[in-house]
Amino acid sequence: MRILVYEFASGGGLAGRDVPASLVREGSAMRAALIADLWAIGMHEIVTTADARCAGDLPRGVEVVTLQRSVAAPMLDSVIADVDAVWLIAPETDGCLEQLAAQVEQHGRTLLGPGAAAIGGASNKAQLARRLADVGIRHPRTRSAAASSRAEAAANEIGYPVVVKPVRGAGSCGVCVAHNALDLQRAVDAARDAGGRDEVLVQEYVHGAAASVSLLANGGDVVPLAVNAQTIGLPPSFEYLGGETPFEHPLAALAVTAALDTCRAVAGLRGFVGVDVVLTGTDAVVIELNPRLTTAYLGVRAAIDENVAALALAACAGDLPAQPRPRRQVRFTVDGAVVIDGPARNFTAGALA
Repeated sequence: MRILVYEFASGGGLAGRDVPASLVREGSAMRAALIADLWAIGMHEIVTTADARCAGDLPRGVEVVTLQRSVAAPMLDSVIADVDAVWLIAPETDGCLEQLAAQVEQHGRTLLGPGAAAIGGASNKAQLARRLADVGIRHPRTRSAAASSRAEAAANEIGYPVVVKPVRGAGSCGVCVAHNALDLQRAVDAARDAGGRDEVLVQEYVHGAAASVSLLANGGDVVPLAVNAQTIGLPPSFEYLGGETPFEHPLAALAVTAALDTCRAVAGLRGFVGVDVVLTGTDAVVIELNPRLTTAYLGVRAAIDENVAALALAACAGDLPAQPRPRRQVRFTVDGAVVIDGPARNFTAGALA
């Protein structure tokens, strides 16, 4: 199978525009890890794209197509038409990931991940909040606000502090905490600048440990891979810095249950996906669903013996694997640094069941 790995930031999605160095580092790290795992399978031709300004260290034999700034869009379209399957790594911001998935579907190529409809259902945080409420999954109280006055009314109803974020966003970009009305206006402006446009979300601020659950989905069911601790920058922003996996927390099993229920509430999820949660003293509160490869992949692939890309390919084809067992404790950063601290501690295969 001829597979295109398209990572938006380093792969030409911003050709001709400013490319934030942090996005390039994170995107390049995920692209390199995924391509290495696909290459290790030894059964596929791998193609990827690159921004001319973003060098990358990839296995010899990987075909690299450099997208030129003036013709990046038609070049990408041509590359998609020339492969059998496409694995997208892109943000949900402004519908970017959803639009790319629709482009792949229009060419009749296989998506190695959720389709456009599933991405739309998962990445619209206002719709997801309503869906989770309908099925009884614990989620922060959430209000959408199309104007500053509505945001203030929502914050007063929920009670400060509140979190303000774009309706469609990724990577904690534009996510801020507001402790009062003055903070709120700044947070609303930041969310709009990051892709909130005219509408932002105002959410209850949930105190606890930030975590994520990495999973594989086959379009009908889902299996967990690992619970990951998240390293988050200090408020008012929530910059994601990396994490540790597996996360030894008394509520890790509850986090898995909440993540499984969340994925089952959104039809059509396939491949590698992630669910962000906050673990309070008594509960696992779902924050959002990421219908794509997440940075936690960098740690998960080092923590388990199985080839995660191969497992995800099988899941996309409908074959969910047995739940893998993390074998080692791993710390990772968004720029690809991975440190193995030793065997996974106090972990049993049943701990995530």
